[in-house]
Amino acid sequence: MLNYRQLHYFWMVARTGSITRACEQLNLTAPTISGQLSLLESNLGLRLFHKVGRHLELTEDGRRVLAYAEPMFEAGVALEAMIRAQPGQQPRMFRVGAADVVPKSIVYRLLAPAMALDSPPLRIACREDKLERLLADLAIQRLDLVISDSPVPAQLDIKSRTLKLGECGIGFFATRALAQACVGPFPRCLENQPLLIPGPQSVVRGRLLRWLEECRVNPRIVGEFDDSALMQAFGTAGSGVFVAPRVIADDLTRQGGVLMLGETEAVAEAFYAISVERRVNHPGILAVTEGALHGLFQQ
Repeated sequence: MLNYRQLHYFWMVARTGSITRACEQLNLTAPTISGQLSLLESNLGLRLFHKVGRHLELTEDGRRVLAYAEPMFEAGVALEAMIRAQPGQQPRMFRVGAADVVPKSIVYRLLAPAMALDSPPLRIACREDKLERLLADLAIQRLDLVISDSPVPAQLDIKSRTLKLGECGIGFFATRALAQACVGPFPRCLENQPLLIPGPQSVVRGRLLRWLEECRVNPRIVGEFDDSALMQAFGTAGSGVFVAPRVIADDLTRQGGVLMLGETEAVAEAFYAISVERRVNHPGILAVTEGALHGLFQQ
């Protein structure tokens, strides 16, 4: 017979990532939780965790068990919050993962409609990571939504719903001093100039390199970045010309102190909302998709 106390301990360890942190949450000793986890694994005939450094990571069997355990205990947490809160005041969690290649200002503007909801109010938990890891958490319902620059990769067997939020061309940005060194019409002005480009994880990287080749322009690639915010930080410090979605050009020129050298629609960057079927009616997901389809990408 399944022991739900042991399952709850398993859920807490999976949720916190370590037995030590689970002990703090449950006010129990490490030997107690370790012993109960061993009993659970023995009863199920499955290995649920493997150790990576000082942390515990779920095995494939562990992820499958968590997919059943998480909705059960999250419902209990939500029920407790509802009972303790004043009627109509309890916020609903909206857990969002953003692929690190997606510009942070795009993520903010996509989530802004969800943050503005009054009924029901939402509390947003947002984290950034590689797309594959975010999709793994989406599959076991640790996330409600993933924002990405690509659909779910074909090699990943995840039952999900992908909605294209929109797309736009890219702009090329540089500090004023670097812009003055870029002489001539765009894009010829990029010839032999330092250029920062997205890393291999970004879909737009290949399109950008092909476009430069078609234009017969040969900038000096001095850096490549998986994290779009890090690339912009280097760019605004003057390390090189950098690219960003055209839709956030006004934000960059106003806040980043840079100039836009030029733009092209030939290199389009798209953005996607990825969710699982049972979450599609989450008010946060509906707010994000409606806001993108009728706002951000309709400029």
